[in-house]
Parts: sequence; structure tokens; C-alpha cells
Amino acid sequence: MFTIGDFARHGRVSVRMLRHYDAIGLLRPAHVDPHSGYRFYEADQLARLNRVIALKELGFTLEQVGSILDEQVGAEELRGMLRLRQAELETALAEAAGRLARVGARLRAIESEGHMSTQDVVIKKVPPVRLAELSGVAASFGPGDIGPVIQPLYDELCARLEAAGVTGFGPGIAYYEDAGRGDGSVVVHAGMTVPAGAAAEGVDLVVLPALEAATVVHRGSMDDILPTAQTLATWIDTNGYRSVGYARELYLECPEDRAKWVTEIQEPVVPA
Repeated sequence: MFTIGDFARHGRVSVRMLRHYDAIGLLRPAHVDPHSGYRFYEADQLARLNRVIALKELGFTLEQVGSILDEQVGAEELRGMLRLRQAELETALAEAAGRLARVGARLRAIESEGHMSTQDVVIKKVPPVRLAELSGVAASFGPGDIGPVIQPLYDELCARLEAAGVTGFGPGIAYYEDAGRGDGSVVVHAGMTVPAGAAAEGVDLVVLPALEAATVVHRGSMDDILPTAQTLATWIDTNGYRSVGYARELYLECPEDRAKWVTEIQEPVVPA
């Protein structure tokens, strides 16, 4: 048998917790010395303790935990419950990380207000370009919604082009349009420039028309595009132009380290 201190140590819980579980009848000691009142536990009680802690982590109240254990939930069923809860926690963690990244991007945009130079904005004629592309729908034009959609599209697009033996493709160009649902969602087109005659199964071939665009080069991850994009918007508004659509993104350099990406933002404009 173990003293309450030893049992707590082996179970990775506090003595105080074990005393509470005893008081509410959730985990009674195997033996209590009638003279000293000392509690003693047996090794096989660790199994019940593990189930108590696991069910608590699933979000059940201690009363509910007692009811479940009294019904003798099997190890396999409990394992399934834990895996479900694990998936829920991982989803919540990913969502929290996404929100944190979006807040960080907005904070950087706020901090850069009035500090980013607009001298690098250039009005240029962008020629027509032939693309092989795949498309998907994002919930909004925000980086947090675009990123999870566009990256898998590019992974699949490059795989299909390589499988078809298409060589000499690139650089990548992404462009966007309203999805027409009235909820702010956008169609994401992930394209790679390809030579004439290139084709691959399941890949759309399009020719983007020429356009006049206000352009600026963004250096860094596309998750941090907001300050650059809003600097470009300010330049357009204060220099006698009007935006007439979503900006294209020309990926000039895309090393593995996203912080070293170089992207030209091409926003179609007309004189205001």
C-alpha cells in the first residue's frame, strides 16, 4: 500500500486533491488507519485516478465523473472520448493561433500608420499573362482566411504540372474575385505562368488580360501583407486614382523561409 503522499506522487496529483476526492466519495482510500486517520491506497487505484483526471479534462463535472465511473466505462470507450476531446482542443488551439496572428497583423498595420514610404509605388502597364490555375473559395479576403485556402491549391497545382511534364512554369500569380454569395467570400485563383501549349489534367488554363496597376513590392510573409496593402491603398486615394478590383499578387521570390518572400502587389486602377 501507499501513503497518501506516495500515491499522490505516483498519480501526479496533489494530496489536497486526493483528500477532496475522498470527501465526495469519488476515490476512497483502500484503508484508513482507525487510530491515526492516515489514508492508504493500493496500486490498482491508479487506474480509477487516471480516469477521474481524464474525464475532468474532457470537461465533465466531478459529479458526472462519478456517474460515468460507476457505469464502468471501458478503456476503449474512454480512449475514444479522450481522442474526441483532443481533436476539439487542437481545433480550438489552431483557431486561437489564427486569431492571434490576425491581431498581430492588425497591430503591425496600426504601428506602421504614417511610417511606411509610398515612394516605391509605381503605376505600370501589366501585360497579359498565360496561367495554369486551380481555384477555391475563402470566407473573406483576410490573410487568415486566404492562407489556408491558397497554399494547398499551389501544392496541388505544382504537383499536377510536374506530373504532366510541364517545365518552365512560374512565377506564381494569385488573383481574386467576389464569390457572389453576399457574405464577403472570395474566389481564390492560384496560378503559375506557363508556356504556350502547356496542359495538365484537372488544371484550368487562362489568359489574364493586361491592366494598368498601382504596384508595390512587399517583403515578408503574406500574413503580414496588411501594412503594405494599406499603404498602397492610401497612395491610390491621394494620387488621383481609383481601385477597380482586387489586387493581383506576383510571387517574385518564395524561399522556404516565408519571412524572406518578395511579392509584387498589383492593384488595378483608373484615374479618379
